Amino acid sequence: QVQVVESGGGLAQVGGSLRLSCAASGVTAVMGWFRQAPGKEREFVAAIRWNGGSTYYADSVKGRFTISRDNAKNTVNLQMNSLKPEDTAVYFCAANGYYAGSMYYNASRYDYWGQGTQVTVSS
Repeated sequence: QVQVVESGGGLAQVGGSLRLSCAASGVTAVMGWFRQAPGKEREFVAAIRWNGGSTYYADSVKGRFTISRDNAKNTVNLQMNSLKPEDTAVYFCAANGYYAGSMYYNASRYDYWGQGTQVTVSS
């Protein structure tokens, strides 16, 4: 069983920054971030592949969020800059032991999930 743990959530002002971290206890091929705001569906934010480090971003966060990895630690970071109120959500880290083409955006294709960490952006 792979365990996934997020950390780094909190409160930020509009235009501020937060960094989230996600650690997975087992071998992973892809790790991603999803978020869910109250009353909304869970949406894809960003993902990264271990092999080659290819990254993928939702259009809503491109240019503001950066996903990176530490392969030795099986850890992924999400640097969030220029935060907006619409970034407010519970952020979930997800991991999978294999990668299949175009799976990164689909929450249902990740087998392991963290408990979520709250990000609140206020003006």
